[in-house]
Amino acid sequence: MQPSFLSNPNSLFFLIAGPCVIENEEMPFQIAEEIQKICNTLHIPFIFKASYQKANRSSIHSFTGIGNTKALEILGKIREKYHLPTLTDIHTAEEAELAAPYVDVLQIPAFLCRQTELLQAAAKTSRYVNIKKGQFLSPESMKYAVEKVKESSPSKDNFLPKVMLTERGTTFGYQDLVVDFRSIPIMQENQVPVIMDVTHSLQQPNQANGVTGGEPRMIETIAKAAIACGADGLFIETHPNPATALSDGSNMLSLELLEPLLRKLVRLHQSL
Repeated sequence: MQPSFLSNPNSLFFLIAGPCVIENEEMPFQIAEEIQKICNTLHIPFIFKASYQKANRSSIHSFTGIGNTKALEILGKIREKYHLPTLTDIHTAEEAELAAPYVDVLQIPAFLCRQTELLQAAAKTSRYVNIKKGQFLSPESMKYAVEKVKESSPSKDNFLPKVMLTERGTTFGYQDLVVDFRSIPIMQENQVPVIMDVTHSLQQPNQANGVTGGEPRMIETIAKAAIACGADGLFIETHPNPATALSDGSNMLSLELLEPLLRKLVRLHQSL
């Protein structure tokens, strides 16, 4: 299912949301159904996201997934049951071909955004490609990532807007990130949708205990600023109980807080 609103932009921002990772068979369906209800009420275009595996954990003891095939099949079932476009991360060129049949958007993690072979493989699937800006890169440099996807697309003349770029903060010292909101209009100069990853930009990586921290109390602040700066979309990881989440719980939004937040953001967007 192609997220058609990306090629025919809605006047409202779109939302990429879901749990960090597929934790079991039941929860992803519950989360997708709840977010879809909220977005239908507020007329917000919605892409369901979940990683089918977590390949970039700090600690070897961290949860990485329930099995690749099983998790991807769940994503495919969610797409079919709720008629939703779906998104997941990939980490190698081989994974692009593996994941493409189950999702509509292949996401390139920030740490891997310069990996030419990975970007090329994602482009060749003809899926949308969401590239997260590396924590170590300037927004200006992301034009080269866009070019890699463009030049590798099966239909070079019609690739836009099959590329999306996502701001997710820039490394500031060893254990914090800072968001430079100039990144949004700068990356929009590539004529692609630009998304603000609200929750990952609030991570506090490289903690001594091997588990990434975060500041979820600042989610509303970052989201409001992104809308005010003209972001095309928001990326928000959410979970019914972040305290028990098996990955990135420290920076996720509690699912019960999503609707009131989105209502505020819609009012803000309409006021601009």
